Amino acid sequence: MVEPWGYTIDVGLAKHPSRHVFGSPHGGALEADVRKVAASVSGADVWLKVFAEPSRVTPWLGPEWWVDPEEGYLMTVALTPAPPQRLVAPEGYRLRTWARGGVVRTMVTAADGSWAARGQMAPTGRTAVADQIETSPEHRRRGLGSLVMHTLQTAAAEQGCEVGVLAGTVEGRALYESLGWRVVALLTSARWKGPDES
Repeated sequence: MVEPWGYTIDVGLAKHPSRHVFGSPHGGALEADVRKVAASVSGADVWLKVFAEPSRVTPWLGPEWWVDPEEGYLMTVALTPAPPQRLVAPEGYRLRTWARGGVVRTMVTAADGSWAARGQMAPTGRTAVADQIETSPEHRRRGLGSLVMHTLQTAAAEQGCEVGVLAGTVEGRALYESLGWRVVALLTSARWKGPDES
């Protein structure tokens, strides 16, 4: 939902029901907007995403907020379909891709059926937003994260999307940059933990 200060996104997860995204990557966020929205939050695990470094955002929030001390990154890439050989799961793994409600989801499973890697991408017109990209710790360093990203990027490009967008972590940045993504802004993440957890 478009807001005067940015966007509210209904994520729909038990530990991440919604998030408020402030400002634009080039204009930054206004302190007054962040403070006002933060003060109105009363639901546990609601997140704020602010285009600024954590040291700048932390003083704007009260003790009921957990602020990730590590910078995040708003990243983008030009979307093009990957060559078919990059869309094949390694031996012992299975790749599944489906769409629900316009969101493309991809999951790589191990031989025993357990999840090894996953992600989703939501086309939003000219852009597509990648989210919930994750590789299980015991299946890392096997190219599964790249497989998930190539699959999602290809699906979005085939739907006419031109630019991919994601919020990357320090841990994920190297993978994304190796796939051609570039950082366009710093990003701070904060979670409302409520008075009981403060």
